[in-house]
Amino acid sequence: MTAVEKLSLKLKLGYGAGEFSSSIFWITMAFWLMNYLTDEVGLSAGLAGLAIMAGKALDAFIDPTVGFLSDRTKSRMGRRRPWFLFGAVPFGLAYFLMFTNPHASTQASMFAWASVSFILLCLAYSCANVPYNALMPELTTDYNERTSLTGYKSMYACVGTILGAGAGMPIIMGFGDRTTGFMAMGAIFGAMIVISVLTPFFAVREGARSGSAEPHGILGSNRAAFRNRPFVFILGAWTLNTCGITVVTATLVYYFKYLFNDEKLITPASVIMLVTSMAFIPGAVWLSGKIGKRPTYILGMSVVSVACLLIFFMGHVAGINAVYAIMFVTGVGLSSHYVMPWAIIPDTIDYDYAASGVRREGVYYGLWTFMIKIGQALAGLFVGLVLGLFGYVPDTVQSAESLLGIRLLVGPITAAFFLGGLAFLFFYPIDKKRYEEIRARIRERDLA
Repeated sequence: MTAVEKLSLKLKLGYGAGEFSSSIFWITMAFWLMNYLTDEVGLSAGLAGLAIMAGKALDAFIDPTVGFLSDRTKSRMGRRRPWFLFGAVPFGLAYFLMFTNPHASTQASMFAWASVSFILLCLAYSCANVPYNALMPELTTDYNERTSLTGYKSMYACVGTILGAGAGMPIIMGFGDRTTGFMAMGAIFGAMIVISVLTPFFAVREGARSGSAEPHGILGSNRAAFRNRPFVFILGAWTLNTCGITVVTATLVYYFKYLFNDEKLITPASVIMLVTSMAFIPGAVWLSGKIGKRPTYILGMSVVSVACLLIFFMGHVAGINAVYAIMFVTGVGLSSHYVMPWAIIPDTIDYDYAASGVRREGVYYGLWTFMIKIGQALAGLFVGLVLGLFGYVPDTVQSAESLLGIRLLVGPITAAFFLGGLAFLFFYPIDKKRYEEIRARIRERDLA
């Protein structure tokens, strides 16, 4: 692709559809996994958090390997597309398995099942998703066209997120008992995941590849990526922001269940936030074209931080309508998180290519997913430990201390993660002018 070539609507829609599977995965894991393990499977909050951390931490080391291998994959279908074809069905099946209650009789056996099932699910996710994201920088090199493509991708993400958050509770409650309901959710969403992963396989063709092959082994290639300062800054911001989102989404079901005595309220609250995010994605894309990607991301996550503090100080006393209003404000800011980091990371990959002449998109996206999982693992453990520290007991009237712990997780603790992400963003150096200089160096290299 040349810097001025525009992508077709068909390609944008077809490629973007792959993000639907990722959003279904992340939102249901974020909203339901902790609650499912504690209140349905019967695992203690501390062990549930440890199982999530262990699963993600162990699986996270697979992501850089998958990225590295996808960079070196050679087939008539290209480097990335074979991973879509052969990863779709295992991903859907592993998702279904995760929500199949084993009815284990001891905490140890519950913990072992939860850890192994979650490792398998995250592994299947990695094999489908890391190559999918690594394909994006190869589709266009245009600074604004990448943001546009990310906008389409993010629209699918919002649709999947809205469906996962909005339909999860009705499906779970619509089958007589929660055990059957969770299995039904696993089957329905698992089938959607398979279709989503296969769509970009049929919609996208991989073009010619410039640049030399990765000269290093997996450790050397990852060390080279971490010497890329712009990538480190956006990776730090993305990781901390993802930690914050993991903490708040894992805690919201407890917030509505115990502070408003109605866990079903999570559905309209989540839908308000996510529909608002989807509605404001075009605005985030437009604003990025006016003021740049970094300022747009900073502004959006600042809004989300303020919303978290509002829900801590006034949500439980002002009433549910006030909470809905806060969720609307959260959605406005969160739209930037759906678009900007994914539009920024290809620019950092080009920064590396301009300096090294080596294309290693898979390595970068492997590290990207690796840090997401490490961050989410620590955040999941953190939620479980805080709930346990403040005396949380499943399915009972909570103490004042337990309710405070839930409010702290939804409010100041989450906001602290976002503020840490903002600190990284302030040091991110690539704007549109800098990126054009990078592209000029790449053109000189390619012509040499």
